[in-house]
Amino acid sequence: MSGGHTLAAFDTELAALRSAIDRMGELVERQVGLALDSLAGPDAEIAGEVLKGDAEIDRLEMEVEAMTVRLLALRQPMAKDLREIVAALKIASNLERMGDFAGSVAKRAVTLATLPVAPPVASLVRMGRMVQAMIGDMRRAYTEQDADLAAAVRDCDGEVDAAYTALFREFLTYMMETPAQITGCTHLLFAAKSIERIGDHATNVAENISFLVKGRLPSDERRKEDLSSYAVAPPREGA
Repeated sequence: MSGGHTLAAFDTELAALRSAIDRMGELVERQVGLALDSLAGPDAEIAGEVLKGDAEIDRLEMEVEAMTVRLLALRQPMAKDLREIVAALKIASNLERMGDFAGSVAKRAVTLATLPVAPPVASLVRMGRMVQAMIGDMRRAYTEQDADLAAAVRDCDGEVDAAYTALFREFLTYMMETPAQITGCTHLLFAAKSIERIGDHATNVAENISFLVKGRLPSDERRKEDLSSYAVAPPREGA
């Protein structure tokens, strides 16, 4: 690149890219919050808002993809500029998936709203709020390019996994004790898995922020606490 004019144009394009990513993150955070509200009701009307909002996240992902391709083709960025563009492409993909999972939660809420008796959702909503807080910190880490905050977001993933495992066991026990709630609890388990996956994608974003700031991905293994694959329901008394 040569000349102040060209550099100024490049800076403007990078700023537009950052703005699009931040807007995606803002929408995803809102979508997740609404999805949790729709579960807590359960409220089909709020769930409908989530499903309608997904199209804008998809549009922004395509916009980010177009911007990154243009920047790579025309600007030939190097060093941190290159990392920022590559990270933006990966972050946008993760944000789009987070929006999809929020939509999956909302679809479960629509079904739950039709059941005669709503199953217990308090534990699930608490886990969801943990993930929503991760998204807020993830957004701030990206905006401020704060690698330490990104690392803290990454560390939260293990807590979400542990909460999901506890929730899985709780619902298994509840279904055994209250067979009439099997349908509702099954939908809640699917919703819980979607929320856990949102946390995974938030962690992916946090790792890409670390790559953007430090030039490398975290070298240590993620803390994994999802033991739901090994969970079994306790035997019923007298069985």
